[in-house]
Amino acid sequence: LGWKFYDADDYHPLENKKKMAEGIPLNDEDRIPWLCALHDILRREDASKQDAILACSALKKMYRRVLISGASAIESNQPEQPGENPALKILFVHLDGPMDIIASRLEKRRGHFMPPELLKSQFDTLEPPSAPENFITVSLEKSLPETVQEIESAILRG
Repeated sequence: LGWKFYDADDYHPLENKKKMAEGIPLNDEDRIPWLCALHDILRREDASKQDAILACSALKKMYRRVLISGASAIESNQPEQPGENPALKILFVHLDGPMDIIASRLEKRRGHFMPPELLKSQFDTLEPPSAPENFITVSLEKSLPETVQEIESAILRG
């Protein structure tokens, strides 16, 4: 697509990385500042008319609202209203698959601060996207080319 790519893991503060490396799951208080920083990146790209892809484990509906609307989503528990700082238009891609497939992929990952032992806590936290969120669900049981094609088709359909 020629879009900028951001891996949200690159933006975790050192405290979050240390916590995960020790096998301690992150909580909302750990994640919210990180998500706000990611929102700021997306807002900057949007302001410069640059499309971007963000790989991020936005596990809860509230986390996805923060990515769309920033810190105001926490205070009001609602997306921002149109105005000076309108909510971002984001298509969320929910990569869905059984824990064993994801665990197998995590085991092959090298040099990452999150150990595979934290996967269960992520499944426990997960609130899959639902209407009226703007999302597609893509099965991780498909091949990588099929997965990429499905996502690209959804993006190009708008």
